[in-house]
Amino acid sequence: MARPQRCRRICREPEYSGFTPDGVPCANTVVLSVDEFEVLRLVDYEKMTHGQCAAQMDISRTTVTEIYESARFKMADSLVNGKRLIIAGGTYRLCDGSALCGGPSCPKDGLPPAQDILPKKEGTQMRVAVTYENGQIFQHFGHTQQFKFYDVGLGRIFHSQVVDTGGSGHGALAEFLRKNQVDALICGGIGPGAQNALAQAGIKLYGGVSGLADQAVEALMNDSLDYDPAIQCSHHGHGGEHTCASQGQETVPACGAEAGGHTCGGHHGCH
Repeated sequence: MARPQRCRRICREPEYSGFTPDGVPCANTVVLSVDEFEVLRLVDYEKMTHGQCAAQMDISRTTVTEIYESARFKMADSLVNGKRLIIAGGTYRLCDGSALCGGPSCPKDGLPPAQDILPKKEGTQMRVAVTYENGQIFQHFGHTQQFKFYDVGLGRIFHSQVVDTGGSGHGALAEFLRKNQVDALICGGIGPGAQNALAQAGIKLYGGVSGLADQAVEALMNDSLDYDPAIQCSHHGHGGEHTCASQGQETVPACGAEAGGHTCGGHHGCH
C-alpha cells in the first residue's frame, strides 16, 4: 500500500481557478494542485528557500523539491503546448491561525466550513463520502461527526480529505453532502428518512458496509464492494431492543420504551 501523503499546510487558496490560452478555447488541460500552486507562490514569488517553504507548509524539504519540479513542468507544459491550466485538488489543509503565516488572509478562528475548503471536483471525477471515525467506517449515519471525501476516477483516488460535519443532525447531513458535490455515500446503518433525503439529492447509497474506509473506496472503484442494497434500521417491539442496520450495530432500547428514558428520535435513534 502506498504511503499516505502528509497534509500540506497552505494559508490561502488561489484567487483564480485556471487560465486558458488566448484563441484556444478547447485546449487540452493541465491540472496544477493547490499545494503545487503554493510551492510555486512561496519559492518563485515570495523568494523563499526550499527549507523555508518546507517549514511554512509543514512538510520536508525533499517533498518541497519534488512538488516544485512537478509544478514547474506543468507550467512549462501549459505555456509551451498551449494547454489550459486548471488549479484544483491536492492534499492540503488551511492554516489554523496559530502558524506564522504572514498576511491577513489566514483564518483566525480555525478551519472554515467544509464546503468552503473542499476543492471542486473535475468533471470526469466522482466524489465519494464515507462516514468516518479513526480510519473506520462509522456505523451510524445520523450521528457521524466526520466524513472522509474521496475524488475518484480512472481507477485512482485523486484527492481525499476528512471534514467535520459541524454537529449537523441526520436531517441536515444529506444537504451537507449535496453542497459538497457528493455523488455516492458509503456507510453502515442508515434509516429510511435519511435514505429518502439522499435519493432526493441524487446521491447513490452503499449501506451496510464496515471496515476500513480507504479499502471500501478501493473496492467501490473495483466494483467489488460488499454492501447491502436493502439496508435499513429495524425497530423491534419484542425484547425491548432497537437495532440499527444489519452489521455490528449497537443495540439500544426500543422506540417508545422507557428504559433509560430513550424514545425514537433521541440520541440513539436511526432515521
